[in-house]
Amino acid sequence: MTGNRFRADEIDTSKPHSARMYDYFLGGKTHYAVDTHAAEQVEAVWPDVKPWTRANRSFMHRATRWLAREAGIRQFLDIGTGIPTEPNLHQVAQEIAPDSRIVYADNDPIVLAYAQALLLSTPEGRTAYIHADVTEPEAILAAEELTDTLDLSQPIALSLNAIMHFIANEQKPYEIVRQLVEPLVSGSYLVLSHGGLDPRGGVSDAVTNLYRSSGIHVQGRTQEEVLPFFDGLELVDPGVVMPHRWKPENEQARAEAEAKDLWIYAGVARKP
Repeated sequence: MTGNRFRADEIDTSKPHSARMYDYFLGGKTHYAVDTHAAEQVEAVWPDVKPWTRANRSFMHRATRWLAREAGIRQFLDIGTGIPTEPNLHQVAQEIAPDSRIVYADNDPIVLAYAQALLLSTPEGRTAYIHADVTEPEAILAAEELTDTLDLSQPIALSLNAIMHFIANEQKPYEIVRQLVEPLVSGSYLVLSHGGLDPRGGVSDAVTNLYRSSGIHVQGRTQEEVLPFFDGLELVDPGVVMPHRWKPENEQARAEAEAKDLWIYAGVARKP
């Protein structure tokens, strides 16, 4: 689970990967031709995928700033980190609170290969990286990198951005989130975003089929199906909404958010 190292020839470039496709949608450079081809197929049936991806990334930035500035959070656990795309979560948090501590966790070898970009902390703060899988929450919470970096007796913000829609129902996604939240102390937060179901005829089915035909399980859920991830927690206003509508930065952003639907749901909630 931790301390693994991968050679470049151990990274499978013969089939697309969700993290590399996400990087393509964000305009990054850490992807291969196979990822570009798969991503272009998705974009052909779902033209909103790039705005969707950017809205999700922007939500992560705003939620992190709110947690650091308004909620006073100084510890973050980001699971499903993805390929480093600046600014990363620790850069956003440490810009506001230089003493913030961040642990990243991801199970993708290519993310591990680029982990050095994630580990550049401020002198006052600290970052660490765990090679781990969200489906094994106990192993993440017991990892030496986490216990050496974060103080579990103090509040932590758990970030699960655009990851749970890759977890099938039979893998018990709600139970996974419960197991991750349960050990966190009162005053901790859950930040979660999750792909929804586009009501336009056939769009969600087409996207799902494209991902699954590439060997990537993806499962969109309705807003009602996303809400139970926050069971037992106190939702921060405005609740579980499309991410571009979660505390937009100004009136122009608010107007633009109201004018467009992007089928992804996001929220922040406090553990009482």
